[in-house]
Amino acid sequence: MNRNRSPEVSIVRVGVPKEIKNAERRVGLTPASVRELVAHGHHVEVETTAGSGIGASDEDYRAAGATIVGTGCDVFSGADLVVKVKEPQAGERAMLREGQVLFTYLHLAPDPEQTKDLVDSGATCIAYETVTDVRGGLPLLAPMSQVAGRMSIQAGAHCLESAQGGAGVLLGGVPGVPPGKVVVIGGGVVGENAIEMAVGLEADVTVLDRDVTVLDRLSRRFGSRLHTQYSTRTALDDHVIGADLVIGAVLVKGSRAPHLVSAEMVGEMRAGSVVVDVAIDQGGCVATSHPTTHDEPTFVVSDVVHYCVANMPGAVPRTSTYALNNVTLPFVLALADRGAKDALLADSCFLGGLNVCDGKVTEAAVADALGYDFVAPADALAAL
Repeated sequence: MNRNRSPEVSIVRVGVPKEIKNAERRVGLTPASVRELVAHGHHVEVETTAGSGIGASDEDYRAAGATIVGTGCDVFSGADLVVKVKEPQAGERAMLREGQVLFTYLHLAPDPEQTKDLVDSGATCIAYETVTDVRGGLPLLAPMSQVAGRMSIQAGAHCLESAQGGAGVLLGGVPGVPPGKVVVIGGGVVGENAIEMAVGLEADVTVLDRDVTVLDRLSRRFGSRLHTQYSTRTALDDHVIGADLVIGAVLVKGSRAPHLVSAEMVGEMRAGSVVVDVAIDQGGCVATSHPTTHDEPTFVVSDVVHYCVANMPGAVPRTSTYALNNVTLPFVLALADRGAKDALLADSCFLGGLNVCDGKVTEAAVADALGYDFVAPADALAAL
């Protein structure tokens, strides 16, 4: 879409609060992104120390042209457009107001409380994870999926250590001792990056997916280092139960993740095996999963260690923030330059990111999951 600023568009106040979710150290905009917005004539306010997790000081933001403010409340009260990373927490949602624009990850389908608060706020809420591209991909989710997929193997390997409650298995094995068995459920961006790390460690890796074109692509890329399996209930039973490490990498755009691994299957896994449910942001694809934090990342069910941190990339905030800004900045500029209504209506792919608008749910999968009436995004915007 045309993201050049129209000369008649007024200055927009862009706000960047410090993230307050547990152990979340990413930030919505880097100093370089702030500089671009300022060059377009906009005013950017950044909460003090918001960039400390990525090594960006208040002075770095000032040098880029931002104004530093003292609190998150200062950011929300003054901003026309709020740019974040993670979904707004309850206290942040209470500060949203009618007509304000929020641009961040939302993951609403498994989160009725957040959805209700956003609907009640009257704000225009755009989710990174449902913006599409012309091929139907999810370009604003992809970089964090890459990070989470790679981290899933690191986390799983650590959890397999006996000191962490695991079975004491080294994923790559050693000469004379076989490698650990890794099963990846889902061959999308998360799954492919998990596979890349696992085969790099010389683990015994199997991927399950219901799209034969995905399996063909992965087979061509990884060759004999990867076993591919069409996903059925029988295949899931056969492979999950015998795995040392299961990576849940299932994604259905905008929807709650389906429970593909049942509690009964978890109960039959070997003691000390590990589940890393990367799909936990969308409710998880393992029936025994529930969200955890970086402070307390694991729990045990049926002697199986579960790692279900809902913001995995937050553990590597420098890499994650810069990767995220590489793809979000053009859209932030479009929102600031053209206003949310014109920017979204000008680009059908960007329009797919609109989840809540003026008290209406505009993402069909969220409406279906949570029992709201669905209003088409273009219709909701037209009514503004």
